[in-house]
This record gives sequence, structure tokens and C-alpha cells, in this order.
Amino acid sequence: MKIHFFLNERVHAEPNPIFADAMRILRERGYEVSSWIAEEQLCAADDFPLDNDLYVLKSQTELSLSLAGILHHRGAHILNPYPACAALQNKIVAANRLAQAGVPLPRSWVTGDLTLLRDLAARMPLIAKPYHGHRGAGIRVLRTPDEVLELGRPEQPMLVQEFIPGNGADLKLYVVGGEVFGVRKQFSSTSFTSWGSPCEVSLELREIALRCGRAFGLGLYGLDLVEGPNGPVVVDLNFSPGFRGVPHAAEHIARFVEDYACGRRTLPVELEPLGPSRVPQQQYSSRAAA
Repeated sequence: MKIHFFLNERVHAEPNPIFADAMRILRERGYEVSSWIAEEQLCAADDFPLDNDLYVLKSQTELSLSLAGILHHRGAHILNPYPACAALQNKIVAANRLAQAGVPLPRSWVTGDLTLLRDLAARMPLIAKPYHGHRGAGIRVLRTPDEVLELGRPEQPMLVQEFIPGNGADLKLYVVGGEVFGVRKQFSSTSFTSWGSPCEVSLELREIALRCGRAFGLGLYGLDLVEGPNGPVVVDLNFSPGFRGVPHAAEHIARFVEDYACGRRTLPVELEPLGPSRVPQQQYSSRAAA
């Protein structure tokens, strides 16, 4: 069986060590494993080959997602599924879908004209996010109407949310096939490369994490939460996290990828429309390999 990993653009010379280790484990188990970074390849857009049994989308770049779209429409088996990743890439779509699924979020608004936020900024601090942003790029905290005016007109639509103050280190939850792991780390512009410290996951947090996965039909993902005065809220959902800080992460990922490739594990749901008050309740399941 052939498994191919789409990897993120390089931040360091070496790829994410957890996924490099997961690929090594899969090779040791007899799988033919390949990987590349889409931005470092020259691909034929009119004749892109379909020559792997499973593609693992460990990249959020527009090029990787575009190639995954080609593969999806040719019938490729992709983890996570392309429609889920494409929907999640748009923060405006994602925020609405998560809210409809009953996931706790900060109050949210959308706009292409930040001056319309002046009245809101006079009442509460806000955080503005580009709707297609990655790794915190372009995010601004707006505490006064004057700070809103200083930004000018954005280059792309923005998701604007009430800024919820936390109580310390950021809380990240990582999910591998229904297993939920907690990690705390201090936020910075480069914190996505740091490891953080493992922490316990309460039943409430576990249900929030799994509800996010059910909303989109994800098997490998991560979410950022802020533990605010009224309880935890989800401020980001990522189909391509690094899993840094998760104990034995490579082993968990390799096992789930293997089980999914062999048909022993399924995803919680396929991405489908949500009704105005419908909260999906499907759980992870397993089935015998054919």
C-alpha cells in the first residue's frame, strides 16, 4: 500500500519531526511512504498523477489544497477529506459551521470595511483575522475606535470576534482518531514550532474537541481555546496541526493513518449541510478491514 504525505512549506531545513517519525514507523510496518512540499515541485496541472492509495494532507497552503482538490475530484482517498479542509480554510465559513454545531465561540462578525467596527470597538475589545490567514499572520487586536481607523481598508474579508482574555498559557487540543490530547504553551508568532507541556483534558473539553471534528468530518486536527470568564471558547480549528507536545504523537498518528488506510477506522461524518438547529451526534466508529 502506498501512502503520500503533503507537507507544509519549510520553516526549518527538516520537516516536522513528529510526522517524519510517523512516516518512518509506517515504512517499518511495510508501507511505501512518500512525501513532498508542493511549493518545491513542478506539477502538470492537466495530468496530475493518481498513484497512491492514501494521501495525508499535512499542509494548509493554497497550492497543496488545490492539488488535493484535483485528487479529490479524481476519486483519491484523502485524510482529511478535501471538502472538509476547503471549508475549514475559510474562517468565516468555519465560524458559522462551528456555531451551528453547538461549539462555543466568541461573538463573531464579518466585514470588508473595518471602519464599521468603530461602535463595537467602543464597547469591547475585538480581534480581527484575515479569513484565509495562517499561523497568526495578519491578526490584530483592536481595543479602541482609533485603533480601528489606523488599520485602513483590509486586503481581504475579515472575521472579527470579541477578544476573550485568557488566564495564562494558551490551551491547545489535538485529536487523533477520536483520542484527545491537551497541550499548554505560551503564544507567540513562532509558538507553532514550540512543544508546550501536556495537560489533562476534562470531559467538557473533550466533548468540545470531538464536536469540532463531527462538524467537519475530521480525523486528524487541532483546536485553540481560550478559557475565558464564561468558560472555554474555540478561537481556531486547524486540519493540519503539528501535534508538538503530545506524548508519543508519532505512534498515535501512524496507527490512525494505518487503520484509516486499511479501512479499520472511519471519520465521524462526511461534510454535509447543517440545519438551523441540528447538532451532529455521530461518534467515531471502527469496522473490520475488507
